[in-house]
Amino acid sequence: MIAYFILVHRFPEQFKRLFRSIYLPGNSYVVHIDKSSGTALAHDLAVFLAPYQGVRILPARKALWGGYSLVDAELRGMAALLEMDPAWTHYINLSGQDFPLKSQGYIRGFLSAHPGRQFIRAVCQRSERPDTLNRVSHYFLELFGRIFRTGVARKFLPDASPFIGTQWKAVTRSFCEFVCNDARVLPFKQFYRRSFIADEAFFQTVLMNHAGHGEVMNDDLRMIDWVPDGDIKLRPRNFGSADMPALTRSLDLFARKFDGTEDRDVLGLLEAHLLTRAATHYRAVPIASPIAA
Repeated sequence: MIAYFILVHRFPEQFKRLFRSIYLPGNSYVVHIDKSSGTALAHDLAVFLAPYQGVRILPARKALWGGYSLVDAELRGMAALLEMDPAWTHYINLSGQDFPLKSQGYIRGFLSAHPGRQFIRAVCQRSERPDTLNRVSHYFLELFGRIFRTGVARKFLPDASPFIGTQWKAVTRSFCEFVCNDARVLPFKQFYRRSFIADEAFFQTVLMNHAGHGEVMNDDLRMIDWVPDGDIKLRPRNFGSADMPALTRSLDLFARKFDGTEDRDVLGLLEAHLLTRAATHYRAVPIASPIAA
């Protein structure tokens, strides 16, 4: 069984199509609706989700890009999922603008074929991404819906190394239990609360500095096309109908991002793809080599 955590802040109709595409009785689902999205959207989605079993809406808080609030939301979501059902074995996080490229049967088959593996991008920040070290080398404050750069330097956690990747992951239940409940994670939570873009580094750093969680695959199982975007440097391009050949050939389980207001047809094409044999029947495929944890 799979536990899903979904972050939503806009496009309610698009979220509903995503949810229908990943819903399967026996799975567990926690949805976080950003508090800044307003009561109308929250009410709409609450009404939509009410008939489904195994679904919980997390108490809303603001989740700010670049802030630890995104990590906090995910930790609360993990904890809720752990409480809801003792049977699920894997956790997957999504945003409301993601969409699956494979059916739930295929995804279950894939995860069953790779037990104990953590699918999360993780590279050494010092050697591979030194340009991002300013995110942890100085104090940042998340206040009043903004991120403030204090300019105050600090040292990294003693006897630990910083890692970085993306926000997205498919990890085991045991890792979720560890990161939510083990006292050894508390210093990491305290440190990353004052960092920048913690959601791309906190989970990686905890995982790579504590052995015993199985093979780390340096793969988030997402098809993403990163394009330049000013000071942010890279952002995920919105996929459209013209990308369908690449989307249907992809071995990834999910793709992001999609914007139904830009392309009205691509989600319908993907929904049709999910009914095909290629998307429903898992077959063993080569995957990336694990990295040392």
